[in-house]
Amino acid sequence: MSDPRLGPALAGAVDLSGLVKKNQAPPPAAAPSSGLVRDVDDRSVAALVELSKTVPVILEVYGGEVAPVLGPIIESYQGRFVLGTVRGESAPELVKALQVEGIPTVLALIAGQPVPLFKGIPAEQEVRAILDQVLGFAQENGVTGQVDPGPAPEAEGDQNEPALPPLHQEAFDALSRNDLPGAKAAYQKALAEAPADADAAAGLAQVELLERVYALDADQVRRAAAEQPESVDRALEVADLDISGGHVEDAFVRVLGLYSAASDEDKERLRERLLTYFTIVGQAAPEVKKARAHLTSLMF
Repeated sequence: MSDPRLGPALAGAVDLSGLVKKNQAPPPAAAPSSGLVRDVDDRSVAALVELSKTVPVILEVYGGEVAPVLGPIIESYQGRFVLGTVRGESAPELVKALQVEGIPTVLALIAGQPVPLFKGIPAEQEVRAILDQVLGFAQENGVTGQVDPGPAPEAEGDQNEPALPPLHQEAFDALSRNDLPGAKAAYQKALAEAPADADAAAGLAQVELLERVYALDADQVRRAAAEQPESVDRALEVADLDISGGHVEDAFVRVLGLYSAASDEDKERLRERLLTYFTIVGQAAPEVKKARAHLTSLMF
């Protein structure tokens, strides 16, 4: 039942950087049950990704009628772990990024990288044996900290954090239900009412990206792109996968590499997709500034 793929390095682990970049804005605050057990969703996972550079974080993905059960075991380690409980229905992007195929699923976050541990919940003795391996693996990667097992401190400004605008909240709630059409409609309405709403534009771009990648088989898409290196369609599919996985520069290089030889129609498609990526990643990101300068040089 267990699948502790622990080794001497983190090479090949899933990359969560794209998800963290896309969800930098703090979500509506939800009080954690303790400093060692915290509820996690698509946005709040960023805090645990950062914390995992200091102390190993365990993510327990659950949903439906399945409830998280690892809290008492984690708390018994007296701050050597932090547990993030992830309700799958409320964290569709995180579940996809972690490549979760069933619940319950348990992973470790070490130095910002997820490592699969097991599906289902084994006997307590086996869980503890795996957690002991995680501690050893974390030590090999320089993650040796410990946290205060008391209540988790509130993030600065949480008490005064303004509520989301109604349509943004509607979109957020729809995403929590994995209702992409509902979220898309809410963001579109927000933009219709306020065309300069940058947050709504970014949210809409993220939802449209999710719509595109949900229909893709990553292996098939990358194989097709390798077989058709000049295909704009295949290149954009791979670029979508790269952006959703946090491989921002790979996506930019792929799209920009096709621009010069593309037809006028395809150049416009490539330009529009790049602008969408810039909105998702953030206009101030250094990768965006570099890619924007490259695009400008190709256009003029």
